[in-house]
Amino acid sequence: MSERPLLGVTMGDPSGSGSEIVVKAWADPAVRRTARLVVLGDAGWMSKAIRLVGSEAKVHAIHDVAQARFAEDAIDVLQATNVDLSDVVYGQVQAKAGQVAYDTVIAAIDLAMAGQIDALVTSAINKEALNLAGHHYDGHTGLLAYRTGARSVAMMLAAGTFRVTHVSTHCSLRQAIDRVRTRRVLEVIELTEVALTEMGIAKPRIAVAGLNPHSGEGGLFGDEETQEIIPAIEMARAKGLDVHPVPVPPDTVFYAMAQNRTYDAVVAMYHDQGHIPTKLIGFAEGVNITLGLPIIRTSVDHGTNFGKAGKGTAYATSLICAINAATELARHRDAPRS
Repeated sequence: MSERPLLGVTMGDPSGSGSEIVVKAWADPAVRRTARLVVLGDAGWMSKAIRLVGSEAKVHAIHDVAQARFAEDAIDVLQATNVDLSDVVYGQVQAKAGQVAYDTVIAAIDLAMAGQIDALVTSAINKEALNLAGHHYDGHTGLLAYRTGARSVAMMLAAGTFRVTHVSTHCSLRQAIDRVRTRRVLEVIELTEVALTEMGIAKPRIAVAGLNPHSGEGGLFGDEETQEIIPAIEMARAKGLDVHPVPVPPDTVFYAMAQNRTYDAVVAMYHDQGHIPTKLIGFAEGVNITLGLPIIRTSVDHGTNFGKAGKGTAYATSLICAINAATELARHRDAPRS
């Protein structure tokens, strides 16, 4: 790819701090040196965000990606929703805000599927607001999978070289245990290997975390390791993947990756098992990458930040990292826009 990748960046839930964060990320000269950005959202709301953060930028409202100018003094904002935002309030869960979030994500997905953008970068949405608006998904990942027709997807959180992929994410802990099945664990191992290869790692080294304390201690503390996880590891190794031969106890596997660089990624069994160590390692720099899609999608690894919304004080570090990750993935993936 000879030119800077073209990224579609959603403004997220308008009740949150996403629009303000987008302005701050756009203003980073390093970001614009490596990528071209089109913001998907509402031009009026983005103008409001510009004022809140004290930026001197202007909004260049567009209705087609081809109209983007990528000027130094103006943010290209593609009008992606028809919702009237005049009564949307910062810091509150609202169905109207959920609809805006849905509209912008759908528009971005469709642009990526049509090859009009090289990658999609999403700001945070509120899952309750999304469902109040009538869109019953567990978040971005479920919506992305449905809209793109992806058969199997997984969430990877990355903080630099610390990468964790999840067998399950947004479900109860009881449901998460039920989802530890050989087929799913194998899927996530394979998705992880493909993603790491696309990141430029020639021979990815992957570890799989156990579910139970001490990885079950030979069945004393649970048999999911012997019944479900080990068979998946054995199948992956039989296919030539470099996977540690047994599940690694979850209280040590992340240390091995963080301190010793023993692995390029760890497959975690459920949401908190993977999220807690990743956010401890790099809370502000974390990036969410959806694996298994026919398009590139990265995201911030934080929520809507209602507490700081409308104050212009939210940090843009995670979004900048997500933009940088999408840029690198777009450069590695040999899929030029049509």
